[in-house]
Amino acid sequence: MELRVERDVLADAVTWAAKTIPSRPAIPVLAGIKLVADSEGTLQVSAYDPETTALVETEASVDTAGECLVNGRILADICRSLPNRPVDLTLNGTKLEVVCGNARFSLHSMALDEYPALPSTSDVIGTVDGAEWLEAVNQVSSAASHDETLPLLVSVCVEIDGENITLMATDRYRLAVRELSWSPSKTDVSDRILVKASRLLDIAKSYGSAGQITFALDEAGNAKMIGFDAVGRQSTSRLIDGDYPQVRSLFPKDINGYAVVSRVELLEAIKRSRIVVERNSAVRLSFSEGQVTVEAGQGGDSAQAKEVLQASLNGEDITMAFNPSYLQDALTVTTSPYVRISFTHSTKPAVVSAQEELGGDDSLDFRVLLMPIRAFGVN
Repeated sequence: MELRVERDVLADAVTWAAKTIPSRPAIPVLAGIKLVADSEGTLQVSAYDPETTALVETEASVDTAGECLVNGRILADICRSLPNRPVDLTLNGTKLEVVCGNARFSLHSMALDEYPALPSTSDVIGTVDGAEWLEAVNQVSSAASHDETLPLLVSVCVEIDGENITLMATDRYRLAVRELSWSPSKTDVSDRILVKASRLLDIAKSYGSAGQITFALDEAGNAKMIGFDAVGRQSTSRLIDGDYPQVRSLFPKDINGYAVVSRVELLEAIKRSRIVVERNSAVRLSFSEGQVTVEAGQGGDSAQAKEVLQASLNGEDITMAFNPSYLQDALTVTTSPYVRISFTHSTKPAVVSAQEELGGDDSLDFRVLLMPIRAFGVN
């Protein structure tokens, strides 16, 4: 194998693929990145983890086609450190020579015959806007559990129904639901799959806001996978088995009132209130006509915080207490100027939704259900 490639192009490809390399590989070859150069002038860079894979194709000047497997993290570090000049890659026996200007590195190649083949997800099911997909995954994954012993709750449920996709995640104390439209390959497509939230978010972030992302699905056999393809980059993630609960039924059908408040002002107030509370302590929101009072701390010898913000209230005065971390997460991933907090009772779940204007309607595309917690001064 012998080729020349631009430094930035190589560094981007190797760095992107290296994110897939497992931190503790089950077998040594899984620490590798596979390089495949063909006579058509294409360099493929790929990495494999039993749960996820990455493949990126880029242009290169290939003199001799070939392939090799080298330590991925070392190669990524080398590529990032190289000067901004073309990079020559040459496989000499069991050594990969990396030459860029006056810099020269030599990497030991690993056994290719022990490296697993990348899975195939040829069943394309549709495309989605990359920017909207990233926003949706970011919003929902924040509500997923971090307890690895609960595979369903560390997952995002992706529900596909024709031209609509619904993403759902819950850790039992909060529930986030985001709905978006996409372009399915068949209008009657319908499916419900589970993907680990952290992996789905990593993949979405790796594509950023790049154009249209193509979805592919392989639900045959034991290794069920979902695939993503955009801008010459392909990723797969193993699906999680299980029946996700019908969580959308948890949203209250009727409400007794709601308040509308500036999202940024409330978010900043919550951040300030967390200075005086311990990790699991509550922040209290007291809604009355024209305002909401944000309070934290139990009094006595403890530190306290109190802040009054303008708010529009529709309904009776009410005080509710929430886990400040959960409330902050919900406000952070919401992108509208205002948020609506809908309620039925101080001890029953509240719903946070986006609202573009103070006197307008809220958007049901993204909603977060928050369980209140009992706190001093809240009945």
